[in-house]
Amino acid sequence: MANYSLQDLKALREKTGAGMLDVKKALEEADGDADKALEIIRVKGLKGVSKREGRSASDGLVTAQVTPTADGEGESGVIVEINSETDFVAKNATFLTLAEKVLATAVSSGARDADALVSTDVDGTSLQTIVDETAATLGEKIVVRRVGRVAGERVALYLHKVNKDLPPQVGVLVATDVAGAAVARDIATHIAAFSPLYLSRDEVPAETVENERRIAEETARNEGKPEAALTKIVEGRLNGYFKDVVLLDQAFAKDAKKSVAQVLAEVGGTVTGFVRFRVGA
Repeated sequence: MANYSLQDLKALREKTGAGMLDVKKALEEADGDADKALEIIRVKGLKGVSKREGRSASDGLVTAQVTPTADGEGESGVIVEINSETDFVAKNATFLTLAEKVLATAVSSGARDADALVSTDVDGTSLQTIVDETAATLGEKIVVRRVGRVAGERVALYLHKVNKDLPPQVGVLVATDVAGAAVARDIATHIAAFSPLYLSRDEVPAETVENERRIAEETARNEGKPEAALTKIVEGRLNGYFKDVVLLDQAFAKDAKKSVAQVLAEVGGTVTGFVRFRVGA
């Protein structure tokens, strides 16, 4: 019988996130040597990396960081989404350590997309290699899905836990001018809850606006609305669409009687950009 205890079994499972049977087999093969058992799990995991390629990694976390810009005159925010297959791994210490490394690499490298980020050299190897080695240890597919950046005079960060027992799965960065910083945190929480797609109406693609206008007109005609009223009805419904998807047009989460634009106007501030990530969305 292998020389290990239930505590050894539990400790290795928590460290690797591997299944109970896999951990037990590794400890038995290693004759109770925890370090050797960990190596066995990693080796078997690396062999299975290609097998996991087709599996879905739809859980995970979002993490972010705000730092001063190089010239010291503003702030820069970086946000990354890292996916795992299960929430069990998403809260595992090994996965959380990987997330810290991915974020630190994103901050230092300046990478603007996931492909560039995982190709970045980290201590003589690529970040992708580190991700694969962690995936081997944990026995799950792990994906660095995306990275986002904003910069401005000030950048506010908000991370939201959908489940109190899991790491944050929603993250928001909001860039503002100095005046806007007074309400930036509240606007970040608003964005987390209301998921705007655009900052202003000017950012909505023209073809999207025209499509919404066409749908509104066809709907009004099908409802038998009078021809003379169509223009006003269509514009009203188009405005309703903007209030759904445009940040500045949305009713403010903390006071629905005001729009986000009005809240900013009260402090003389401006939002210059934002990024919102939700795991799997």
